[in-house]
Amino acid sequence: MELALRGVSHAYGGTEVLRDVTLEVPAGRILCLVGPSGCGKSTLLRFLGGLERPDAGEVLQIGAPPSESLNPLTFVFQHFALLPWRTVEGNVSLPLEEHRLGRGERARIVADALSRTRLSDFAGAWPRQLSGGMRQRVAIARALAVRPAVWLMDEPLSALDAQTRELLTEDLVGLWTREPFTAVYVTHNLAEAVRLGHRVAVLSRRPGRVREIVEIDAPLESRAAGDPALEARAAGLWRLLREEAEAADRELVGG
Repeated sequence: MELALRGVSHAYGGTEVLRDVTLEVPAGRILCLVGPSGCGKSTLLRFLGGLERPDAGEVLQIGAPPSESLNPLTFVFQHFALLPWRTVEGNVSLPLEEHRLGRGERARIVADALSRTRLSDFAGAWPRQLSGGMRQRVAIARALAVRPAVWLMDEPLSALDAQTRELLTEDLVGLWTREPFTAVYVTHNLAEAVRLGHRVAVLSRRPGRVREIVEIDAPLESRAAGDPALEARAAGLWRLLREEAEAADRELVGG
């Protein structure tokens, strides 16, 4: 399943947030959204996920989700949103409980999601016992369990320290390499964008417009932290963004 935005514009009150945004999210590819604070990245994600509707333009789902997909569009947020009174296994099982699945089928799906995120040994642990990185792994496992057609990821690694962020980046690359998925990934981290994105959409300051689409041609599984070519691509993104980010910062402080 593919997603597309066609001529999307939106305002909150008298503040124009997005103007004439057109984007395509091809099946089996990761689109990263980068841009200054307040440029509408998270708003676009909400439009794609159907949580809000834009004032103008179209949000399209092209093609049918895979037959095994239980939740075609699934969010992963910066904050893990785990239920503290449920174990790791219980949190991963939660979104399955609204579907007509037998106990055995549900247990099999949960076990597979825990295995793919290296959480099998922690199935009975409580969220309070886990590090931040482990909690986000649980959130990713919970998303895996519903077999989404498209992942909508809103800065999922931004609350983590650098080492944990790198480990989870490797995990996401590994998950995609084993079974390619479609994703829209919002981030402020330009190194993260060129490491994970097949395509990076650079948005201007508010009102957010698509300033440039940058294709990252290197195979996802071959990219590594510290790669000079990737660092050069990240530096190129910063050159595109610097003036916009400075202007946006002045606007936010002034507001």
